[in-house]
Amino acid sequence: MSVEGRHTDLIRQEAQRLGFGFVGFARAQRLDEEARRLEQWLGANAHGKMAYMANHFDLRVDPTLLVPGAKTVICLTFNYFNPEKQLDADAPRLATYAYGQDYHLVVKDRLKTLLQYIRTEIGEVDGRCFVDSAPVLEREWARRSGIGWNGRNTLTINPKKGSFFFLAEIICDLPLLYDDPIRDHCGTCRRCIDACPTEAISPEGYFLDASRCISYLTIELREEIPPSFRGKTDNWMFGCDICQDVCPWNRFSVRHETPEFEPHPDLLEMTRRDWQELTEEVFGRVFKKSAVKRVKYEGLKRNISFLES
Repeated sequence: MSVEGRHTDLIRQEAQRLGFGFVGFARAQRLDEEARRLEQWLGANAHGKMAYMANHFDLRVDPTLLVPGAKTVICLTFNYFNPEKQLDADAPRLATYAYGQDYHLVVKDRLKTLLQYIRTEIGEVDGRCFVDSAPVLEREWARRSGIGWNGRNTLTINPKKGSFFFLAEIICDLPLLYDDPIRDHCGTCRRCIDACPTEAISPEGYFLDASRCISYLTIELREEIPPSFRGKTDNWMFGCDICQDVCPWNRFSVRHETPEFEPHPDLLEMTRRDWQELTEEVFGRVFKKSAVKRVKYEGLKRNISFLES
């Protein structure tokens, strides 16, 4: 086996030991085709008020600008699926990924451990870790590394595990063996398109108008939610799982095994009235280390009030 092959196997085994699911390797290079798509998406104002999406364009499409001399993008998945749901069917809903602690911190810690392992076992490697917090087109790298295809809902879908996972990357200057992309398995399925209550997914799919997405409206949008969406957000107060819940490939999703992703003991038992009467004290206790803190207490109250109006 070549040196690159041994290193690739070593990294994959350690990543899986740390709790990562799928591990893929892609050659670090400028994403010319994806750059054109990103320009079209921004040109259509599909990013809404997320002005940061237009920043650092060159960094987004060229990993060698993030890590000079980069040769490889190591792509990894981290499962967060939880079949448990909120007990009160009338309670405002929370996306599954936000049940437990903030994934940025949980996954990043493991990613840093993996990078340190690489440096200890292989030698001096220049690399950086990314977990949805820097200008990296992670779904394109996931596709190129063979982890999955980008479905009609624009999410990365793996044929063995569905899409309820986080994506993470290490961009480094270590040459490794590269994986091949897998083919698109969406076929003629349109369930995500037909199920989206705000029509955020284009009629043929593969294009998301983020400014219409419930996750955008309840998390990214800082101002008041436009009245035109009243009655269309399907009782979601933070994020949305609709296009994943209806996806046939998620029948293969299995429950995560990460203690940090377990919900606060009170979370799933809270009733509609509990949410309506939510205090800042309860918010701080239930969401102490959660990604929900990103919208702050006032933001979540805004979302809950919007559902009641």
